[in-house]
Amino acid sequence: MYKHEKQAVERLQSNHIHMLSTLSTAIIAFFLIISLSGTMLFPMMAFADEPQPVAQVGNTTYMSVQDAIGHTSMKNNTVTLLTDTTESVTVTSPKVVRGITLELNGHALNASNTTAITIPANMQLTITGSGMVVGGDNPAIDCRGALRIQGGNFTSNTTLMRFAETGSTSAEASISAGTFTAPTLIGMLDDAEHLGYVSIRGGEYHGAIPAGLDTLVLMGGSFSTTENLTPYLADMVGLIPNGDDGMFNISELAISSDYPTVALEQGSTLQNLTNDSLLDLTRTKLNGISDYRLVADAEQLQALNKQIELALQAVAKRKAFDAVSQSVTITATRNETADGGADLQFRTSGHDEISTQVTVNIKSIAKPEEPDKPDEPGKPAEPKQQPDMPRTGSAIQALAVASLLLLVAAAVCAFITSRLRSS
Repeated sequence: MYKHEKQAVERLQSNHIHMLSTLSTAIIAFFLIISLSGTMLFPMMAFADEPQPVAQVGNTTYMSVQDAIGHTSMKNNTVTLLTDTTESVTVTSPKVVRGITLELNGHALNASNTTAITIPANMQLTITGSGMVVGGDNPAIDCRGALRIQGGNFTSNTTLMRFAETGSTSAEASISAGTFTAPTLIGMLDDAEHLGYVSIRGGEYHGAIPAGLDTLVLMGGSFSTTENLTPYLADMVGLIPNGDDGMFNISELAISSDYPTVALEQGSTLQNLTNDSLLDLTRTKLNGISDYRLVADAEQLQALNKQIELALQAVAKRKAFDAVSQSVTITATRNETADGGADLQFRTSGHDEISTQVTVNIKSIAKPEEPDKPDEPGKPAEPKQQPDMPRTGSAIQALAVASLLLLVAAAVCAFITSRLRSS
């Protein structure tokens, strides 16, 4: 018995040692996993909390766009957005740098508490790439210096872009691409005497442009409304409505006629023409510009109406009229004010030679045939002569005279005979 008891105790002790060994291994493995997880988790948490750079100049990244602008140089003056950011920036580069390029790079610069981008006098900013500049309740851009916009989407709930020309400084802007959306697209800063020089050469504009911006020039672009645009159109340009999206596209000034050649013929179309009725007849129009009017050459129109009058007289007198053709030149001419001068806002020039020609043909009119005369009412028609009709009255009279002469001759002969017998 003692031997069996000893073997049982030994087996029990062996099992306890094995269990302790297994438990120790499990505990060590558990703490090892926790330790490894911690080494991976804590750096990730720390990385997530760490601020990310938002802009880059060359190979160096910066935590703000403003900081990046301050580190531009003559060698590298491009600031590239790396992510969307909320920040109002002022273009205040180092003194040696006068021009900076902001590459939106598909990201958004949102205004924080004032205008999204401010350009002081004597500074130049070029904005390129796709992306957004969002003013929110603030303007997207305030400019006293020079601005070039070559892409991007610009929005605001107020005036989108403001410019200023004062006694000592003048803003200058050239916009060639981009999308611009706001209640008012362009305005002046509070202390501005004039707008400065702002030219729009392209882009898409959704919103109003106010009147009275004396140095704004429109040379291209697409606009959601034509209100107030006419005074700003550069010489030789006009507006063409785009039926697909309701926009109005700026293009070169042009005149078109749906019917450059028309024909007048006897009937309702044969009538004298005025300037307006000639335009209506040929459907001649200018491409949407409203401060120009179309004027037909007065002498040529008068010559045409003279021919029309001769054709009308021929119709009235039932005479023939040979076909004629008359060309009339139609010219685009600037509107004039009531006192005979050109409106200063219309930015008039000597380029009023844009013209086209229309041709009016007057068809020939044949002389009508004379109709047969009808019999007069109440008067019988004269009967036609028959071969055996009685002789005329003059022949009967001659016969009667001859008979009378024969009777007289017979009477004379009888008288002479009786006298001879009595003697």
